[in-house]
Amino acid sequence: MAVKPQFKVRFAGSYTTFKDMPQTAKPEFAFIGRSNVGKSSLINMLIGQNIAKTSAKPGKTQTINLYNVEDKWYLADLPGYGYAKTAKTKRQTWQKMIADYLLKRPELANVFILIDSRLEPQPIDHDFIQWAGKNQIPFAIVFTKTDKISKNELKKVVTQWQKLLSTEWEELPEMFISSAKTKVGRKELLTFIGYVINQITQSTHKF
Repeated sequence: MAVKPQFKVRFAGSYTTFKDMPQTAKPEFAFIGRSNVGKSSLINMLIGQNIAKTSAKPGKTQTINLYNVEDKWYLADLPGYGYAKTAKTKRQTWQKMIADYLLKRPELANVFILIDSRLEPQPIDHDFIQWAGKNQIPFAIVFTKTDKISKNELKKVVTQWQKLLSTEWEELPEMFISSAKTKVGRKELLTFIGYVINQITQSTHKF
């Protein structure tokens, strides 16, 4: 996939259940992570424009926000998980919405699970990764905010995750380093998205 400064993007809608989402017949890439992981900033950096709302307050995204990118693929901005100050009933509603989408959305091609690179492995992230693997949901890990730590600190965190997951997985998932501020990882992520689209098109003709 060519790395354009800015992509042609159309907002497709906000949804509280996957059942209301349109059947696009195009591969869909979802972004999710712990609240305040920098998801919206990463999406905006990736697309080259401000399509996702950023906020200093966690829990801003409360619906599945769908975007058409270049009429070739769709980007799904999912609510963050693990925001403790959210009411329990609302958290349960979000969890069901997210789980239903990830388990039942036929267009889903890959989920990018965002990890804050400033933190050692967090149980909530580990639990979500295990759940995705158990349910055979295709995913890749993206370390965010890498501009805020040193290279040695980043290497330490990535190594911690690799060691943790290698005890449970025969093959480690794809891992990417990113920074919304410096645009590190943009080319690699877009190249990966293009690769997945090509694999789907050539091998299964699913879309």
